Amino acid sequence: MSSEDRVTVEDVMSTPLETIPADATVEEAAGRMRDKNISALVVPTTPRSIVSSTDVLDAVADGRDTSELAVSDVMTTDVETVTPDLYMEEVAAMLTTYGIKHLPVVDDDYVGMVSSTDVTAHLS
Repeated sequence: MSSEDRVTVEDVMSTPLETIPADATVEEAAGRMRDKNISALVVPTTPRSIVSSTDVLDAVADGRDTSELAVSDVMTTDVETVTPDLYMEEVAAMLTTYGIKHLPVVDDDYVGMVSSTDVTAHLS
């Protein structure tokens, strides 16, 4: 397969990127994910961060009050990122190596999100 035929992150990433502030509540994050039918939101912080449905589920399972709990208290920080020109095979390897399900796509700034669901859809 030539490089011209290979699928890149840019071909499959989700856009527009959905974000949520670090000071929003976990309940707000859960509602936004449900409304958008997605399982992670970028939290525009330094270092780069996301809040995922797993983070929300962990907070609920721990009995924490998600109506008062801030996204910053449960988000995953210093997340791995990818560039739009990366090949999907490389993304699949990263997801497996790091044991993660989401990778923000960065090209100077955030431009999208690629997930394990995107990889699965590409490979099927």
